[in-house]
Amino acid sequence: MLVADFFAHVTPEDLSFRFLSGMKEVSHERLQAITCADDPRSINFLAFSPADMLVAVGALAIDESLLRGEVALSVRADHKHLGVSWTLLSHIAHYAERRGLKSIESVESRANRAAIKLEREMGFEITQVPDDPTLVLVRRELQSGI
Repeated sequence: MLVADFFAHVTPEDLSFRFLSGMKEVSHERLQAITCADDPRSINFLAFSPADMLVAVGALAIDESLLRGEVALSVRADHKHLGVSWTLLSHIAHYAERRGLKSIESVESRANRAAIKLEREMGFEITQVPDDPTLVLVRRELQSGI
């Protein structure tokens, strides 16, 4: 219920960027996948305000080689531009480094300028996604074992 309520406070544009689709709300099945703890290669991160409000949700999906992870973030509309994304992405990157991953990446809509700017500032490299000019791949090499 907590995560469902959180996504009700994410803008439609941010939902579209997060899931790379035109969904207007997060389905029950997707909520179950986000909150399920059965897969040790799929880690979800929850960020709370000092008032115990869920303000951001992050995910790290580690590939079969255990060397690369895909990252995704969402922040409540009323908590954007407060450094939440920066802090959560930094935390996920450090977690990935401690797990021994060599890189983290995300596929972004080219229109998601705010996320791409943040990722560029955090040391991610931006490359084209073959066969889809609307998307870019952002990737950051990690120093494993930190």
